[in-house]
Amino acid sequence: MRRLFPVTDETAAPGGRSGTSGGGRGGPGGGGGEDGAGREWSLAELAAAYAYPEAGAGSGPGGGREPWLRANMVSTLDGAAQHEGRSQPISCPADMRIFGTLRALADVVLVGAETVRQEGYRPARARAEFAAAREAAGQGPAAAVAVVSASLDLDFSLPLFASPLVPTLILTGSAAPPDRVAAAEAAGVRVVTAGEGAGVDPGRAVRALAERGYTRLLTEGGPRLLGQLVAAGVLDELCLTVAPMLTAGDAQRIAGGPAVTLPRRFTLKSMLEEDGFLFTRYARP
Repeated sequence: MRRLFPVTDETAAPGGRSGTSGGGRGGPGGGGGEDGAGREWSLAELAAAYAYPEAGAGSGPGGGREPWLRANMVSTLDGAAQHEGRSQPISCPADMRIFGTLRALADVVLVGAETVRQEGYRPARARAEFAAAREAAGQGPAAAVAVVSASLDLDFSLPLFASPLVPTLILTGSAAPPDRVAAAEAAGVRVVTAGEGAGVDPGRAVRALAERGYTRLLTEGGPRLLGQLVAAGVLDELCLTVAPMLTAGDAQRIAGGPAVTLPRRFTLKSMLEEDGFLFTRYARP
């Protein structure tokens, strides 16, 4: 990452180049602009820039931490979250570096069943670059993956279910098909009931994960799941990559489903730029 623009009252550095003052969330070295402009950011620096909020006092699940749910999504300039059903065509190498960093910081990755099918999801892998930090934070070698599915219409022979480093979870409703629940459990998947009837209640899902020690939560969508999380008011943070591309067509936005009654305002925390891609980070006030 080459430049960091933290939120300050200053919008331009001397000479007309965008930058910041030396204080605030300036990234490595405490500043933005010049400090990040001339070199690639290390993974450790990215991890510091995207760190989860500090744990509060107490001794509850997750070491006293309150659950914090962040989403990581990508969108084109005209609002498309996918191209031909996948997000990869509108991504870039820097986006994938942040994608990997966010996964390395998380306890669990929350994802919808349709996204698992479309994107060919695989289990999170352990990365040597983050091993010491995860151990110090009391985390396992890699994030678990929690799939939200009402029907459990999933192929349990796939690596995500058959050979994960950390057992995969499925969040489902109490009316999930018993034969599919049995098939999942036979494959070593942990099935968690997080809703009455067929659906999953987002608030209950967050609580169920936190009760199991998963408090650093990350969702990668898809749009339907993100829309449900937004509507339920449980999303704390959005990390949005804005790709300098136009696609037109009828691709989905990053969040789908019914609209909220009133738009919810988030606060801009930081913005990175590389090769025309913007990497923004917003959090609830």
